[in-house]
Amino acid sequence: MSSDLSGTRRSVAVQDVAPSRLRIRELGSEALAGLVQRPARTLLTMLGTVLGVGSFVVILGLTSTAGGQVSSAFSVLSATQVDITDSGDPALVGSTIDGQVRYDFPPDADARIERLNGVVHAGVWWKLERPGNRDIPVAANPPSIADGQDGGGDPIPVYAASPDAVAAMGPTIEQGRLFDAFTEHRGEHVVVLSDSAARRLGVSRLTAQPAVFINGVPYLVVGIISDLEREPELLLGAIIPAGTAEKDFGAPSSDSPAGMLVQTKLGAAPLVASQAALALSPEHPNRFTVVPPPDPHSLKDHVTKDINSLFLLLAGITLVIGAVGIANTTLVSVIERTGEIGLRRSLGARPRHIAAQFLTESTAVGALGGLLGTAFGVGGVVVVALVKDWTAILNPVTVLPAPLIGALVGLLAGAYPALRAARIEPVEALRR
Repeated sequence: MSSDLSGTRRSVAVQDVAPSRLRIRELGSEALAGLVQRPARTLLTMLGTVLGVGSFVVILGLTSTAGGQVSSAFSVLSATQVDITDSGDPALVGSTIDGQVRYDFPPDADARIERLNGVVHAGVWWKLERPGNRDIPVAANPPSIADGQDGGGDPIPVYAASPDAVAAMGPTIEQGRLFDAFTEHRGEHVVVLSDSAARRLGVSRLTAQPAVFINGVPYLVVGIISDLEREPELLLGAIIPAGTAEKDFGAPSSDSPAGMLVQTKLGAAPLVASQAALALSPEHPNRFTVVPPPDPHSLKDHVTKDINSLFLLLAGITLVIGAVGIANTTLVSVIERTGEIGLRRSLGARPRHIAAQFLTESTAVGALGGLLGTAFGVGGVVVVALVKDWTAILNPVTVLPAPLIGALVGLLAGAYPALRAARIEPVEALRR
């Protein structure tokens, strides 16, 4: 009988010291019970991660999508433009105006360049200035004697351009029309105003055929432009035909050198740039400096890198806010469930089991929030692309790891609350 009692005591002692185990299935069920027990709080906690991961996916997706559209338009504009300037070498030019070296293109420069394969429009333009680099006065009313020799008026920039040069700039006509080769050849006194210059001069409608006075000479306003794809600085002033400018103000000189703008078909700019100088002056091609289009890929990559860095910072801040929300809610849950923790500890649960449960809960909240945020983010990018008629660009490197990022945020956010829960002593917990 005594031997039976001693055997029973040994078996009970062995059972008392046997280590408790928490299987993965049990851990999952305990964590799920803790989440389902307070569904409203779980959803609100998950909302922070949903917003964080969703913002992360939307920001990077829209950045890539919008960047693709911007870079596409940028590449088309930059890859179809060639700029030509006259080097103005006195030994080569050989002609002067009032002692100044003449910076001029051949009279048929536009036609020579436009005969090259791949050229859409090409024309010469320059800024008109008075001695001392002062702007030519432009007024809405005839000059009076009190205005003096300057003719009065506002110092609005005045530019001379051939019709093909204006066409190469890609103007958006708000009212009227552009001047043509007829007005250019005859040197007619016509002007095209930018919308800003028209507002300053009080020109709002062209039905009454208004005129403005440039250096005291009346010019008929034939058109108003609101935008230019190339050479946007001309949007601040007035444009007159190059033939009229040479007749009234003389040919371009060192004070106001002329340049040439060439619009090409896509892919033809490098070939045009290599042939332009020879086409303008076969005898002295080094007289002209041809600027080919820049490499759009390097510029696009640089701009995209800067934009992505900025928005990645914003997305990171949003994720940190979501992590703080998870940590705060998990910590509150630990405080509220102190009695439960004490009961489980008294029944044999170890500190690591308690910590594992709360880590699993916070990780599950983060993972579910990451999944929902990824779904909402992808949907948002697709909807914006459809509304804007863009091509949605979603990088798998950004989208696929997003749920894992949510889970990682939940794991890190639950580390401190789980550690605090593991340190709760059973006796102190049951007293509360």
